[in-house]
Amino acid sequence: MESTRWKGKTSAAIATSNPMSEIITRLQAYMSQSKAQAMLSCRDEAALLEATPELTDLLCRSCFGREITTTEKDKQWFQLGPEEAFYLHHSLKCFTITETEDEHHTMSTSELWGYFVSRRPGFPEMYKAYEHLRAKNWVVRSGTQYGADFVAYRHHPALVHSEYAVLVLSEGSENARLRVWSDLQCSLRVSGSVAKKLLVLSVNKNGSDVVGPLCLEQFSIEERVIVRWVPEQCREEEPKGNISPTEPKGSVSPTDQADVEGECL
Repeated sequence: MESTRWKGKTSAAIATSNPMSEIITRLQAYMSQSKAQAMLSCRDEAALLEATPELTDLLCRSCFGREITTTEKDKQWFQLGPEEAFYLHHSLKCFTITETEDEHHTMSTSELWGYFVSRRPGFPEMYKAYEHLRAKNWVVRSGTQYGADFVAYRHHPALVHSEYAVLVLSEGSENARLRVWSDLQCSLRVSGSVAKKLLVLSVNKNGSDVVGPLCLEQFSIEERVIVRWVPEQCREEEPKGNISPTEPKGSVSPTDQADVEGECL
C-alpha cells in the first residue's frame, strides 16, 4: 500500500507549493486581527462561527469545521467540533467563544475546558491527540465512518486521500479498546479495506488530573502504526516449480497477524 495516495497528477506539486503550516499561519493571523468570535451550541457540543468570505476560504483551505446552510443568505456560518474549537482558542489563540445563554460573556480558557469536559469525559485525551497531530501539520477530520476517532491527511482532502485511521487510547479508561486480539483484528480489517494504516495514539496522563487545561502539559503520547503482516507477501520467492514441503500447493496461508511498528509522524 502506498504511503501517500494523491488524487491527481498535480496534487503533490500543489501541496508542496502551499504548505499547510503557512495556510494555518494565515488563518491564525486573520482571525486574531478580525477578533473572530464564536458561540457555543449546547445542542451538539459545537461552536458556531460567523465567517466573512475571506475567513470562509481560509477555514476551508485549512480544514477547520464545516460550512452550514442557514436561512440567512447574506451570512456564512461554520460549525466547529469541540477539538477544533478548543485548538483554535487554546493552541492558536486566535478567537474567543461566548456562552449560548449570554452572548456578552466571553468564556475563559478554563471555563471552556470545563464545559467540554463536563459533556464529554474523554475530551482531554481526544483533544491531546488532535492537538498532537495538528501540531505536526496533519489535517485531522472525524473518523466515524471508518470506525475510528479521527482520520489524518497529509494535506487537504481535495488533494490527497487520508493516510491514517486514528484510534485514541486512554490510560486506565474503563472503555479502553484493543484489549483483546479480536478488537485489533477488526480495526485492522476495516482500515485495510479502505487503504489506510491504523495509527494508535496512547495518551498517558502521568498521574495528572483533568481539572484545567494545564494538565495537557503533563500528558504524553506514544505512537504506534499497526499493519497486517501477510507471510505470503513477505517471504522470499521460491523458484518456479519448487514448492515448499511445509506448504503444499493450494494450502491456505497462516492466520493474519499484526506487526506493530513504532513510527514517528
